[in-house]
Amino acid sequence: MRRLLYIGLAFLGISCNSDKDEYTPIPDATENPKLEFIVPSNFPEPTYDFTLNPPTEKGFELGKKLFYDGKLSSDGVISCGFCHLQDFAFTHHTHIVSHGVDGALGTRNAQPLHNLAFMKEFTWDGAVAHLDKQPIVPITAEVEMNETFASILKKLENEPEYVKLFAEAFTDQKINTENMLKALSQFTVMMISADTKYDKIERNEGSVFTEEEQAGFDLFSAKCASCHEGTLFTDQSYRNNGLPIDPEYNDIGRKRVSGLETDIYKFKVPTLRNVRLTFPYMHDGRFFTLRQVLDHYSDGMVDHETLDPIFKDLENNTVVGIPMTDTEKEQIIAFLETLTDDDYINDNRFSEF
Repeated sequence: MRRLLYIGLAFLGISCNSDKDEYTPIPDATENPKLEFIVPSNFPEPTYDFTLNPPTEKGFELGKKLFYDGKLSSDGVISCGFCHLQDFAFTHHTHIVSHGVDGALGTRNAQPLHNLAFMKEFTWDGAVAHLDKQPIVPITAEVEMNETFASILKKLENEPEYVKLFAEAFTDQKINTENMLKALSQFTVMMISADTKYDKIERNEGSVFTEEEQAGFDLFSAKCASCHEGTLFTDQSYRNNGLPIDPEYNDIGRKRVSGLETDIYKFKVPTLRNVRLTFPYMHDGRFFTLRQVLDHYSDGMVDHETLDPIFKDLENNTVVGIPMTDTEKEQIIAFLETLTDDDYINDNRFSEF
């Protein structure tokens, strides 16, 4: 069973253009029907407020075109889809960290895009608290898209197709920053990944774990689920997981947002959905395989004053990590592979072409 969120339609009406002393009809809602946002029965309630930006067919179409359009960057090449590729659950394999205009290098790995409607904050350090505002970060960052919204809007206003799409998608028919960001959200908020083997088992839809997958699930529940909890496989907290500090970036993590010393080197716990496809791993893409990730947790952690207490023997003040045998690691990986959603990866609604 799935739960359906009712998404209202914009009211019908007309707007007056006093300069021309004529009336411009507002798009008929029947020509831009609402999209149904279906909450999977094993998922929590969304955090996104759909009443403020109800997805519609035309809004989704506009958001998709914007997502894949290089006009959102200063060089006309780098689009949102440049670093978020559907084949890899909307992340990027080729680059350890994001590549921007003129080959500029960022400092963080591109995060996968799915189930954004259920997330409370965005980016590795939680710098953005609302999905509608998230694109502002990559669009304006010098090492990413390096563009201004004023420049983007001028480019869009000169494109007849965009003039038409904005007019069809929004009742005010305006090409402006607010509508542009809302359109991008209408596209990305519909990216639901919920048809993995794990989901089918959790919803009693006929699938069953293999013996190795079941062993991995039991181990995962005991050793990993305190951070990667629930159906989203993240508690959405910020933690220091004992990574050696990379002198090239020296990324201070959550402290960059909060300013608190207690947040230094803490990063958001990522979702593990589609994790087989979303390498390289960690905020700086330092690990290329799941085995390397588990090796880090069992034997590679370094101590730090903000290291999460779950990785320490507090009585003896020593780092213990997560003890795992080689066999246990392979079993956990077998379970993690059940979190791959092939239907999502191949969903034509989200593809560029």
